[in-house]
Amino acid sequence: MKKLKLVAGSILLALVCACSTTPNNAPVVERGTDNSNSDTLKGSATASTKPVAKPVDTRNTYIVKKGDTLFRIALDHGQSYSDIVTWNNLKNPNDIKVDQVLRVAPPDGSATVQTGAVIASPGVEARPLSSVNPSTNKTSPRGDKRPYSEATLADMQKSDVSNAALASVVPPVLANVPKTEVTTPSKPADVIPVPADGEAVDWMWPVDGKVIAGYDEAKNKGLDISGKLGQDVLAAGAGKVMYAGSGIRGYGNLVIIKHTNTLLSAYAHNKAILVKEGQAINKGQKIAEMGNSDSDAVKLHFEIRQQGKPVDPSKFLPRQQ
Repeated sequence: MKKLKLVAGSILLALVCACSTTPNNAPVVERGTDNSNSDTLKGSATASTKPVAKPVDTRNTYIVKKGDTLFRIALDHGQSYSDIVTWNNLKNPNDIKVDQVLRVAPPDGSATVQTGAVIASPGVEARPLSSVNPSTNKTSPRGDKRPYSEATLADMQKSDVSNAALASVVPPVLANVPKTEVTTPSKPADVIPVPADGEAVDWMWPVDGKVIAGYDEAKNKGLDISGKLGQDVLAAGAGKVMYAGSGIRGYGNLVIIKHTNTLLSAYAHNKAILVKEGQAINKGQKIAEMGNSDSDAVKLHFEIRQQGKPVDPSKFLPRQQ
């Protein structure tokens, strides 16, 4: 009896242990998109959508450097500082910042391209085929097959006679019709070539004096000519005053005359300026009085610049007597 109870208790204990054991489930792995690959794709997509920086046009623009002034920039590029103000929409010409990009050439777009339809020459009318009146189409004569007989032969001979008579009448009638003259458009007149800028300037010496310092690309950007205080300074060529003032360091009272689109002359260290910006100037006209403003001696510093770059004035001026 005790053995029976022991066996029953063992079976009951085994059943209880079996029910309380934690089931060992098979591992479940989510097979989705690899996170690392997803991040890589997102990164590449983001990188591809970044705006590409527009390259700076170094030919027509200038990046402001420390110590630059608008007057100096204009002089170095052979332009009027007022034009640079206009091209860059500057509200305050004295407020330019380092690394600021300035346009130093006129904006593009002067040339125009014809994009419209080509217009036919007058007197020529184009009509679609559908507009032709079908009633005017030629519908005769047509071939007519008739049985041979003497009557048919006689009719055909009469027809030939009438056609010959009509042909003899038509030419005089046509001779009386006035002829329509066809006129062709005249060729445009040949364009007269404009002489080169350098050939359009008749140069002269701005003052009568001795050259005390010649042109040196590294040290002196023009000629230094000695003279007396208050001596007349004359325009070396006809043109228009592009600048008159003392805003460019190292030049004192300065006058700049623009002669052509590529050539200008500069007159520095004056005692007094006698012209205004925008004024038209004749060759030999008095524009200033010699002085020593921003200089240690009375002299005229004279420059000629071509496309904004200093050149040797002695190559443009006539030989001194």
